[in-house]
Amino acid sequence: MSYNYLFDIALILLSTKGLGLVTKKFSMPQVVGALLAGLVLGPAMLNVLHETDFIKQIAELGVIVLMFTAGLETDLQELKKTGKASFVIAVFGVLVPLLFGFITASFFNQTSTAEGVSHTLQNIFIGIILTATSVSITVETLKELGKLNTRAGNAILGAAIIDDILGIVALTLITSCADSSVNIVLVLGKVILFFVFAILAGMLFYKFFIYWVQRYNRDMRRFVVISFVFCLILAFLAEEWFGVADITGAFIAGLILSNTSCVHYITSRFETISYMLLSPIFFASIGIQVDLSGMNQTLLLFTVVLVVIAIISKIIGCGLGAKLCHYSTKESLQVGVGMVSRGEVALIVASKGAALGLMSAVNFGPIVVVVVITTIVTPILLKIVFSSKKDSRNLTKTNSKLIKS
Repeated sequence: MSYNYLFDIALILLSTKGLGLVTKKFSMPQVVGALLAGLVLGPAMLNVLHETDFIKQIAELGVIVLMFTAGLETDLQELKKTGKASFVIAVFGVLVPLLFGFITASFFNQTSTAEGVSHTLQNIFIGIILTATSVSITVETLKELGKLNTRAGNAILGAAIIDDILGIVALTLITSCADSSVNIVLVLGKVILFFVFAILAGMLFYKFFIYWVQRYNRDMRRFVVISFVFCLILAFLAEEWFGVADITGAFIAGLILSNTSCVHYITSRFETISYMLLSPIFFASIGIQVDLSGMNQTLLLFTVVLVVIAIISKIIGCGLGAKLCHYSTKESLQVGVGMVSRGEVALIVASKGAALGLMSAVNFGPIVVVVVITTIVTPILLKIVFSSKKDSRNLTKTNSKLIKS
């Protein structure tokens, strides 16, 4: 039995915290430093850390806990108010990146990937990858800035859930064109069933939880344990039974518990384990996945253009959707920037498409770079668009309350 994982964890925790403090000195969110730590120590630079099954699984658990705590801290009433706007934002946030990605891929991508798969399908698939949104980085940054429960913050959370569903639909459509065994009606039915199941199961669990809390109010640690069990089961069922992202199940589990009397106690316990272990490993794992070997001049140019398109298309698409829903220009920009990060969602979509021959293996490198760059850029841009002169004066005071270094 190898014990190298112990050294890997120690190195990740030390490097993410160290670079996090460095980025904080430059008035940037600490999450940027954590992302850079994985990039510096991974195959792209020093080649000290490598992606292992253990790191992947802990990272997945980290993002589940992150989205669970986001659900716990969400104002459900405010989220309901942004329902219509979130849908419009999500639709534009899918259509615009899909179009921009298709045009970009059509210009660069001339590589055949599988027999029977046309260039058009390949190019559409590149666009579908760009439609993905991972708000885990955005959630962490907004929590750090104290802006998670703003009007824009709630719109981002709502749009991200709908974006995930639209992404599943788009992926199902394209894979059904390449793989006749994919039944689109069945997939869409499973998505609808998941939300029906989540609502019913959530109502039952909420009633049981409230009854339990009211009858027993001494040792509250058991409520933390049962909350985590509920989160993990809903995340598992979402992914395994219904084909919906596990982080969507985790976020809904958090929403269900957000109005309970002990929500602040539960949240504080999860933030400790997240801050101490799970989140640093998740953030570092994104940088560790970057491997730039095999990059030629054309591929490098494609990567640069794809990164720019990935950033611009989400800002334009989601920002336009927010503007149409009567958000201010500043709020629309905040929403657009908040949806930029692609994270693990884009990697999952890319992996599934590559397995079906919808994307050449050489294009996987640029996709990983897009994921990493958008993930690093998002916190920086969020800091800029959410900061006013008054915010800037109070930022240090706010951060000291939210994050204990």
